[in-house]
Amino acid sequence: MLMKRTSLLLSTFAVAATVVAIAWAPTFGGPSKKSSPSAGLREGDILFQDIGGGQSDAIAVATQCKWTHVGVAFQDDGQWMVYEAVGPVKKTPLTEWVAQGEGHYVVKRWKESAEKLDAATTARLKAAATPYMGRSYDWQFLWSDEKIYCSELVWKMYEEGLGVRLCEPKALKDWHLNSGLVQRTMKERYGSAPPMDEPMVAPATLFECPLLATVAER
Repeated sequence: MLMKRTSLLLSTFAVAATVVAIAWAPTFGGPSKKSSPSAGLREGDILFQDIGGGQSDAIAVATQCKWTHVGVAFQDDGQWMVYEAVGPVKKTPLTEWVAQGEGHYVVKRWKESAEKLDAATTARLKAAATPYMGRSYDWQFLWSDEKIYCSELVWKMYEEGLGVRLCEPKALKDWHLNSGLVQRTMKERYGSAPPMDEPMVAPATLFECPLLATVAER
């Protein structure tokens, strides 16, 4: 009888220990399944991230938004790429793009994409980037096409490819420019004569666009 009771107690303890171990496994670094960056992604989706650094910090302060870089996702020959303006305008493999923001990013989608972004219109949107490929990054955020910055590229792709104005540009003077960091950055870029009336589109402007819906944050 004593042996049976002891065996029963041991069995009960083993079951309880197993339940506790399973419950606490994630806390102790147990294996977890992370979705692929491309899971649920659609062509034309707009991806936002913060890539850090002095310019990104200044942009975050001036726009009051932590998202300081943006690109558009497409498939090229079966591989997901992000069309972006960073250095030259280029196509970056999605996994590399995600890594440059330390894995944290938000995916937004044009709200009318399900009805209006078919194969033909997607091709037009993608083709709208072609004239800009290889162009230098615009460190002064000017609205000309000679050089291009990230949010300008996204805005112009949608406007020129689909006729969709995702948002309205804001003049430089309408941003939050009073901090020392922003003032120093402006001094470096413009000297003593910043173009206060220059129209600009920031990642924050696109992020707040009512025509876009957030579909994922990773």
